[in-house]
This record gives sequence, structure tokens and C-alpha cells, in this order.
Amino acid sequence: MTTTDLARPARNPFERLFDALLDPARNERTMALLLAAYAIAWTVYGAIAKGSQDLHFDIGEMFAWSHEVVWSAPTHPPLGAWLARAWFAVMPVQDWSFYLLAMVVATAGLWIAWRLAARYLPPEKRAVGIVLLTFLPFYNFHALKYNASSVLTPFWAATTWWFLLSFETRRAGWAALAGLGAAASMLGKYWSLFMLAGLALGAVADPRRRAYFRSSAPWLTAAIGAIALAPHLIFIATHGFSTFKFAMTSHVTTFPEAVLWSFYFLLGVLGYMAAPIVLNALVTYPNLAAIKDTLWPANAERRFFIIVLAAPFVLVAVVAVGVQARLDPLWSMLGMTLLPVVLLSSPLLSIQRAAAIRLIALAVVFPLLAVAASPAIAIVIHRNSLQNNYGTHYRLIAQAVQKAWREQTNAPLRIVGSFRTVVDGTNPYFPTRPATYAITSPERTPWVDDDRIKREGIAIVCPMPETACVQEMNAYAARRGAKVVEDITLARHYFGTADKPILYRIVIIPPQS
Repeated sequence: MTTTDLARPARNPFERLFDALLDPARNERTMALLLAAYAIAWTVYGAIAKGSQDLHFDIGEMFAWSHEVVWSAPTHPPLGAWLARAWFAVMPVQDWSFYLLAMVVATAGLWIAWRLAARYLPPEKRAVGIVLLTFLPFYNFHALKYNASSVLTPFWAATTWWFLLSFETRRAGWAALAGLGAAASMLGKYWSLFMLAGLALGAVADPRRRAYFRSSAPWLTAAIGAIALAPHLIFIATHGFSTFKFAMTSHVTTFPEAVLWSFYFLLGVLGYMAAPIVLNALVTYPNLAAIKDTLWPANAERRFFIIVLAAPFVLVAVVAVGVQARLDPLWSMLGMTLLPVVLLSSPLLSIQRAAAIRLIALAVVFPLLAVAASPAIAIVIHRNSLQNNYGTHYRLIAQAVQKAWREQTNAPLRIVGSFRTVVDGTNPYFPTRPATYAITSPERTPWVDDDRIKREGIAIVCPMPETACVQEMNAYAARRGAKVVEDITLARHYFGTADKPILYRIVIIPPQS
């Protein structure tokens, strides 16, 4: 970008927006307003496009955990549940509120990436870099599903930011924050271990490593992180290591398939990065020398960013083959914070002003187009009966179960049972926030046992096509002397049409006084 470019008066709103992002007096306020509008736009998209279905059962699981979990959930650490509990202490339990929570989390990650980039990129590259991140589905489409992976986006971004500051300044404050960020990331998902390994490898490979490791910074980071993580570790050690067992066994496969899954994972990560990479090329017009300098910089300090970005993905692919596990490229969503720095830090790259303005215009228009298309998307989902584990019926199921319970007992509904997806998916739609009981996999809901069922009773519901669920439900009914209360056929109506009707069976076991 030349001095002449900067001196030209802005002629359209996108030029003015670009100039505001470059102006030190306005850029922080401008970016804050942009990100707020971004979060609102994608929340509106989620609420409308998903209006013909109910919340994903992963979201429901987080909500169910939020009123049961203290130091750990049965399958994941507790961070996501803690945030959900705090959010819904002040926000209404409505679909739009879940989508807003998800987008606040994702947008916080974008803001941290913006702040981090200020240290390593000039203003025009910093602005373009954050815009490039908005074309990653991890910050919009995928971000709308609030779960153990998406919740990590801002925490991993903060950990990376604080670690870089600690590594470069060796100040105790940044080192302590890096430790807290690392602990918070581990409390979100153990996958964060690979991201921490990437930071460690970056530090070891950097010429500044001797000064860093001779300082107190790395040891303070490790100590603070260990102290913050200790209550969770003590809890799981005294409760059967359920989260470790889940992490090690839930995605087991054969060795040949693990090799294929690892290749698929790495290709998937590159696929997700493809849009920012291509758009970056259209803004910078890199020559061969610039591409080489981006992929493996001559500057050793810039190679730090490459290692920190890429090493976690390569490490997890190798480890997955060793332990014979399947990988999902979606799990890479927390590791993209440094992508703008990697793509744009080469001094051989320059931003073309006209191309950058077109990119910003596209970034502004893209979510608006998504919002405009959202009603049609909702109709297509409904008409094609894309139910996703009965996901169009969760609200209807909760209403039917609540009605059946009230007809049998005046006691409050404290426990609802079903198989995993239905029991989690329906939980946000009960007014009493009952505990969940996964009758076909009770290890996932350890807060419910026979004694609690005797005291509080339970309502059990199963889709009749789910044979295992129905068998377990009938067994519970036989042991407790309960009867089938209702067989009910449910279908969701949307814009005058119904989706595929499903037959459900409800059993009520009242409290035993």
C-alpha cells in the first residue's frame, strides 16, 4: 500500500470502513462495532435458519451439564458447562439465546486474534487478516453449535496471545496469564494438550529459547496452570477417570482406518483454510518468493508462528495413528488464531488497497446474504425432514412428557430419561430444568441413580424406532410397577406443512413416598 493510496479520499462506505480500521484513533472502536454486528447477524441467521428444528443435542447436553456439573462432566472437562450456567443465570432459555452465546464465544476469539495481530502486522495487514478469519466456518456456521470444541475458540486464542507475550517479554504477569489460559483450555477439552505442545515446540525451536527457559516465565506458567487444573484432576482421579476413558475410547478404530482418518483430518484442515488462503492471494498477489517466505520464512522468529500453527495438527494426526483413533477436522477450530499472522507477516507481501476494500465489502455482505437466505434454508430443512436424531421434535417431546407427568403426579418433574440424543436435546425445553438420565448409557449421567429415582420419580420417553431405548424403558417400568402412560405421534408443523411423524412412548414413574 502506497502513500498515494492512503492520501486518496474515501469514496464509498467500504473505503471509509477500511480507512477507519487503519486509523489508530478509530480502529479499536470500529472493530468492536463490526464484531458486535457480526455476532448479531449470525445469531439472527441461526435463529431463522434453524427455526424449523430444535437445538442440536450437543447444545442440550451442555445445558443439562450446566445444572449438574461441578469439577467435571462425565465425558468432557467442565468449562463449557460453567459458561452455560453463568450465561443462563441472566439470559432466557430460548433458542436465540443459545445461538447468541455461541456467537459471543466465537466473536471473542476474533477480537483476541485482532489484538494479537496488532503486535506482528502493520494496520492494513491486521485489518485484512481478521477479515480473512471470518471466512472460516469455525467463526460462523460451525460456531453456532455450542459444544466442547467451539467453547475453546477464545480461550485458546487468549492462551496463544499471552504465551507469545510471555515468551517475548518474560514478564511474570504474562507468564501467569498464559498458565491460566492453558488451564482454562484444558478445562474445555483435552484436545488442548496438542495446542500446548505446539507452543512448546515453537519455543524450543526459536533462537530466543535459551533466554526464555533460563527465566522464571515458563516455570511460572507451568505452576499456575497446574494449580488451576488441580481441582479438576483430583475430581476425576476420585471419580474413575471417566473423561480420560472417554477421550481414549470414544473414537477407536483400526490401524488402517486410523491412517486414513489422519490423512482426511489434515486434508480437512487445509480445506477449511482454503478460503482465507485464496482470498489472501487475491489481496496480496504474491510472487513465488513471497509464497516461499510465507511457507518457511527466512526469519527464524517468524518460523515460530508456522510451528505453533501447524505442529498441533501434525502431532495429533501422528498420535491418532499410534492409538488407532478417528479424527474430525472440525476439532481444528480452536487452532486458527495465528493464521492471519502466518499468511501476512512476510515483508515480501503488500496489501492492494482496491482488493482489500473489495474483500471487506464481501465480508460485510456475506452474513447479510446468509440472513436473507435463512428462511429458505429453514424451509428446505423442514421439507426434507432433516431431523438429525429427532431434532425437529425435542420441544414437542418435552411438552408431551411434561403434560403426561402432570396428569400422573403433583410432584415437580426432576428427572427425565431417554437415550442420549433425545434426553439431551429435550432438556432446554423443560421449564423445571430436570436432570437427565441416559437409560441406554447411564455412565453418561452419573448424577442419577436408583435411590434418586425412588425419591424424585422419573419420566421416560423413547422413539418407538429406537429398540434399545424402548427395551430399557420397559424394563424400568416393569421393575417399578409403572405402566405405559401414553403412545403419542408427533410431527413438527412449519409454514403449514408437517415433517415425518414419529411414534413416541412415555412412561411415568412417580416418586415413592
